[in-house]
Amino acid sequence: MGACACTLASNILYNLGKLIGVMKIVILAGGFGKRLKPLTDTRPKPMIEVLNVPIIEWQVRWLRKFGIKDFVMCVGYMKEQIIDHIGNGAKFDSRIDYSFEKKALGTGGALLNAKQLVSNQGSFFVLNGDILTELDPNRLNIANSNVLAVVPLRSPFGMVELDVNSTVRGFIEKPEIPDRWINAGLYRFTQEIFRYLPQEGNIEVTALPALAKEGRLQAVRYKDIFWRSIDSHKDIEEASKEMKEARQL
Repeated sequence: MGACACTLASNILYNLGKLIGVMKIVILAGGFGKRLKPLTDTRPKPMIEVLNVPIIEWQVRWLRKFGIKDFVMCVGYMKEQIIDHIGNGAKFDSRIDYSFEKKALGTGGALLNAKQLVSNQGSFFVLNGDILTELDPNRLNIANSNVLAVVPLRSPFGMVELDVNSTVRGFIEKPEIPDRWINAGLYRFTQEIFRYLPQEGNIEVTALPALAKEGRLQAVRYKDIFWRSIDSHKDIEEASKEMKEARQL
């Protein structure tokens, strides 16, 4: 098949996907990653490597496994590195558009800035640009709802098991805390999210609390699944170890 025919076929499939509701995902990849200095002095946070692969590439690979092919990358700080590495998505059998931030807008402002690129979507996914996971995003597809993924809160410390006489019975390394959940940094939003977003600021302290107060935010719980937010040098080490041992993603 010639190049023109391949391009035509790709565009037909893309437009068909829009008609049948295939969802885009917006990846919020414009942050500075200040807690990961000095690594982020020379690269944006999504380009930090885990097992020699940038976080942003791990994310695209993971999402492709679950049928997501249409991406919007919100980029700002050192955006050229992300664009040079990911390109238009062809090497990942994907379609990638970019939303550019001239200054730091926060996660809420960045999503608002990308509004036009998802205006043809009844709903769409949003992902923080520092998340590594293997969870199935399609579980968030609850009709006419704004939904966030939650994962169990894990203790940052090892715990000591004691009996009634305070005799030490064992140790548990960083266990999950029962019935306590944290935001996994993955969302499914309808178009109404744009009414709640700030021009500048983070979605976690603006839109999400407002939606929750109105009873307009649902959650899907994920247990026994690999999930890691890369916020520190230790997170890079631990994620590398977990992924190498379990061959995740």
